Amino acid sequence: MASDAKTSKDAKAAAEQAEPEEKPADDRLLVIPSTLTVRQLAELVGASPVEVIKDLMKNGVMAAINQVIDYETATIVAHNMGFQTQEETAAEEAPERAVIEEEDPSLLKPRAAVVTIMGHVDHGKTKLLDAIRKTDVAAGEVGGITQHIGAYQVEVHGQHITFIDTPGHEAFTAMRARGAQVTDIAVLVIAADDGVMPQTVEAIDHSKAAGVPIVVAINKMDLEDANPDRVKQQLSEHGLIIEEWGGDVICVPVSAKTQEGLEDLLEHILLVAEVQELKANSQRAAVGTVIEAELDSTRGPMATMLVQAGTLQVGDVIVADEIYGKVKAMFNERGKRLKAAGPSTPVKVMGLSAVPHAGDAVIVVKNEQLARSLVTERQRQTAAASVRPLRAMTLESLYGEISAGKIKELNIVLKADVQGTLDAVRTALERLSEEQVRVNIVHAATGIITESDVMLALASKGIVIGFNSRPDTGASRQAETEGVDIRFYDVIYNLIEDVTKAMQGMLEPVYVEVVEGHTEVRQVFRVRGGRIAGCYVRDGVVSRGASARVLRQDEPIHTSRVASLRRFQEDVKEVQAGYECGVGIEGFQDFQEEDVIELYSQQRKS
Repeated sequence: MASDAKTSKDAKAAAEQAEPEEKPADDRLLVIPSTLTVRQLAELVGASPVEVIKDLMKNGVMAAINQVIDYETATIVAHNMGFQTQEETAAEEAPERAVIEEEDPSLLKPRAAVVTIMGHVDHGKTKLLDAIRKTDVAAGEVGGITQHIGAYQVEVHGQHITFIDTPGHEAFTAMRARGAQVTDIAVLVIAADDGVMPQTVEAIDHSKAAGVPIVVAINKMDLEDANPDRVKQQLSEHGLIIEEWGGDVICVPVSAKTQEGLEDLLEHILLVAEVQELKANSQRAAVGTVIEAELDSTRGPMATMLVQAGTLQVGDVIVADEIYGKVKAMFNERGKRLKAAGPSTPVKVMGLSAVPHAGDAVIVVKNEQLARSLVTERQRQTAAASVRPLRAMTLESLYGEISAGKIKELNIVLKADVQGTLDAVRTALERLSEEQVRVNIVHAATGIITESDVMLALASKGIVIGFNSRPDTGASRQAETEGVDIRFYDVIYNLIEDVTKAMQGMLEPVYVEVVEGHTEVRQVFRVRGGRIAGCYVRDGVVSRGASARVLRQDEPIHTSRVASLRRFQEDVKEVQAGYECGVGIEGFQDFQEEDVIELYSQQRKS
């Protein structure tokens, strides 16, 4: 946020002093939201963004054109330009996804279970679903591998089951990370000849992290080298103990090819669903989640969504995150037009203004005016969040979260270079559990840190620890975007010490380097004390006392601080971009033209 506490107080004082005795004319009254960008403020006051930025600078606030400022800071500018201000009240809130809990239990009716099919690639997930649906979806997939998410509803003994066929657990977890808890049961498909594979382990861990009951389907039982007992043994090694071995995990041998065991699998899914007592109110305004979306060349944006509560009808105005529209038409998975869709029903919806994201919450609102207002407010919140990113969890924030009673366990996604190291580190971390907080290894595997690991940490509100393991480019980018904390270690003692200190609230904060600006050396001047650089400030700001490094052909040749800063023979505290100045660097005089002085600061990593 561009303003600090002092600025906010000044703004309040300015607002009080400027309060007129009589009600101002409507054309001089501005209704300003709680947060907005400098550009939006300029549009409101009818001035250029440059004028607004200058006014902010006069009041000690440095803000760029797209930077978000708060209401009180905006009030200073508005008052200076002759306006009175009023803070915009929040628009009437439409129901969010969290409001799927019903107020009146008498309105709750049984609904179909939503089942996600997961497992290792080529273990027969889609072919198993084909056999259940008695269709041939897999034949249309490139190379027989699922290319997109599909949602389908089938009828079994008069009861319905909704199946979600995903391209992998990553999509399942990505949706959960966005708050979309759409799955009631996870069916884990494992090939009887192949056994538990790396992706199978990830699917197990992702299902456990979501708290979803798991039903195991051992597929390809028709093959000669099928070995279901080996699969059961491997499952036990990963914490899944099947019922016949005294556990609580249902395990059904099946064959998608011969349809052996399919009836048994469906009956067990219905049994698990019955135990969960899944219910929803079909009479309320619809609430759902986007499963997949695409831009159809003839129909425009099309979103496959799962209705979770209420009944969605043609003509309803819906909002999906920052996108809204009116339902023009709905289709089921076979392309049949529908007029209404109740709880647990997957439908393809036409009428949105743009293509939403998988995992977006979908709600029905009263009218398009409310939809626009809600979308505008969400866009403002997104802009504000981009300036002040919220981190999922860090070791530094752990103790505060524990003390506040917000968390009782530290979720860790652990990656190491070799299996022996992985086992040793995992055991050492699990031993750190204590009364206040438990260390929970959500997922542990060998290899590099991937985007899937980052998304699992985000969804679990945990951190990623790499022991002799680094992230790939995609994972690094994802972690930066989502604010997931990734820690790297090569000494087990350091890892244990950091986690222990974090749990006890003693971990030293991590500081990151933030570049404040660049100045380019145009001339070199001799002065009584030696030599100073005549510079042009290319971007940012140069401040006296700031940390600085001298770059020559992009290579650092000296690092210290700005010892002196002059403009027109006068000492100044700082110089903004676009101006010239004289810079003296502590302990360095060997300036050359075209050198660049980079200014930076160390800021605590939040």
